[in-house]
Amino acid sequence: MPRLLTRAELAARIDHTLLDPAATHYDILMACEIARRNHCATACLNSNRVMIASEVLQGSGVGIAAVVGFPFGAAHVGAKAREAELAIADGATEIDMVLDIGRLKDGQREAVREDIASVVRAAAGHPVKVILECARLTDDEKRTGCALAVEAGATFVKTSTGYLGHGATLHDVALLPAAVGPNLGVKASGGILYFEDAVAMLEAGATRLGMSHTQQVLDSMPS
Repeated sequence: MPRLLTRAELAARIDHTLLDPAATHYDILMACEIARRNHCATACLNSNRVMIASEVLQGSGVGIAAVVGFPFGAAHVGAKAREAELAIADGATEIDMVLDIGRLKDGQREAVREDIASVVRAAAGHPVKVILECARLTDDEKRTGCALAVEAGATFVKTSTGYLGHGATLHDVALLPAAVGPNLGVKASGGILYFEDAVAMLEAGATRLGMSHTQQVLDSMPS
């Protein structure tokens, strides 16, 4: 990552995130406005809010990332695929899915691979990010999850939902690129509050940042 990062370069790597289930219509509009005003990569929202965001962000160049199986990853594999399909139909340009954490910990590799692959198929060519929930996994389980994401055709792996334990750590953000190789992106999500946090995650290997404090991070950049 360049040492001197411009505001526009940083914003282009941010998924501005609002996943609070109590978020109102007004809250969604304000989140979309922050993403639009700053030219973020996407607004990352719950799937039931994608249609609103699609209308508001049309023509802005800002994508829409819809979460699937969020936040626990414990939904039926068919339900995850259908949620992804509906989100794409409503205007999502990317899907952030939570993998089946329990089955990964059980060592059920084929079940986890199919869980991811079903969403990849439903996304119909749109990027799919696989949320590993690193706070609940050992390093070996993280590596296995990364390998299965690669095999299933995902586009990114992502550190965390922000709902089950800690968010992104420098340890995990460094581990994931080594596990997935050069062809998958790495999204660091959770706990990025200031410009210095964002820079540290990018230097550790993240290629995308998920954050709800986007305006605060961008405004904290040194002049």
